[in-house]
Amino acid sequence: MAKKDYYQILGVSRNASPEEIKKAYRKLAMQHHPDRNRDKPEAEERFKEASEAYSVLGNSDKRNIYDQYGFEGLRMRGGNADSGFFSDSAFADFGDILGDLFGFGQTFSGARQRRGPRKGRDLGLEISLTMEESFLGVEKEIAVERERNCPECDGSGSEAGKPAKTCPHCGGSGNVRHTQGFFSVSTTCSSCRGSGKIIEHACKKCHGQGRTIETKKIKVTFPAGIDEGNRLRVAAEGEGGSQGGPPGDLYLMVKIKEDKNFQRRDNDLLCQLPISFSQAALGDQVSVKTFEEIEKVKIPAAAQNGQIIKIKGKGFRQINRWSRGDLLIQIHVMTPQALNHQETELFKKLRELEKNKGKAMFAKDTVN
Repeated sequence: MAKKDYYQILGVSRNASPEEIKKAYRKLAMQHHPDRNRDKPEAEERFKEASEAYSVLGNSDKRNIYDQYGFEGLRMRGGNADSGFFSDSAFADFGDILGDLFGFGQTFSGARQRRGPRKGRDLGLEISLTMEESFLGVEKEIAVERERNCPECDGSGSEAGKPAKTCPHCGGSGNVRHTQGFFSVSTTCSSCRGSGKIIEHACKKCHGQGRTIETKKIKVTFPAGIDEGNRLRVAAEGEGGSQGGPPGDLYLMVKIKEDKNFQRRDNDLLCQLPISFSQAALGDQVSVKTFEEIEKVKIPAAAQNGQIIKIKGKGFRQINRWSRGDLLIQIHVMTPQALNHQETELFKKLRELEKNKGKAMFAKDTVN
C-alpha cells in the first residue's frame, strides 16, 4: 500500500516551521495514544503513523532529503522511516512529548546521558603583543578564570568524611525506566539528577556543586617570531575535569599591536628610513635602530624614493626553524621645509645647474 504524505499525516503545510511540526505531532500523539484509546484498535496505527512522520519531519537533514527525493530518498540514504530512527533533537522532543503523555520527568536520557570521568572544557583567550615582543619573544603572566573541582571536597560535593549515598530511587544508575503499553522509556532520575548519588551533607565551600571558580596566574612563553593569528596551546590549563577526568587545555590567540616605525611582511621586518636630497644624491652611511641592535646601513648614491635596501637574516625568526627573514629598509626622500637663506641660495644654484644640464642634453639629442 502506498504511503501517505508525511505532511498530510501531521496536517501541516510543506513550509511549516519546526515548532509547528512539533505542535502538530504532540496533538496527534496525545489524541491517538493506545493507552488512551483501548477501545479503538485503529488508534495505535494512527499513533505509529504520526510518530513515523515526526521522526522524519522533526529532523532537518532527513526532512530535506524527504522534500527532494521522497520515501525513496530516505531509503537510499539509510534513513528509511520504517526503522524508527530519531535525531538527537527529534529524540529529545519525542521524549518531552512522552513526558506529557505519561506524566514523568522532562528529560529523555537515552544514549545522551553521560556519566563517569569527563575531560574539562578547553578555554580560549586573546593575547595582545607588541611587535617588539613578537620579534624577540616574551614571557608573560596571564590570569585565567576557570572552573575546577572544589578544593575542599575534591569535587564530590560532600563534606569531608561524609560521602554521598547511593540514590535509593534509581539504585545508583542515574536513570529510571517507565513503561506504558508498548513503550519503555528511560529518563534521568529526578532525585539525584542522573548522578546516582544523594548528597546529605553538602560541602560548605561549593554548596554541594563540587565545582568552584578560580583565577590562576600562569606564566606563558611566546616564542620569537610568533605572528598575528597564531594559536598557542597550554596543556591542562583549561577547566578542570569532572568525576576524575583530565583538565582541558588553554588556547591563546595572538594579536599584534601596530608599531609606528616597523611593519611585518611575512617574516621580513620593514622600516621606513627618511633621508635628505643630498643623502639620496650623494649616498651616505646611517645608523638604524631595530628591535635587536643598531644596524649600519649604506645608502647608495642616486638612491630613489621608495627604494629598498635589504639586510639578509635580520628579520623575524621562523618558529621551530633556524632560518630568519630579512630587514627591509625603505628609503623615503624628504622634501626640506623652512629653508634658511643659505639653503635657499644653494637650491637656486642647483636649480640653475639642473636647467643648464637639461638644455645641454636637449641640444645633444637635437644634434644626434
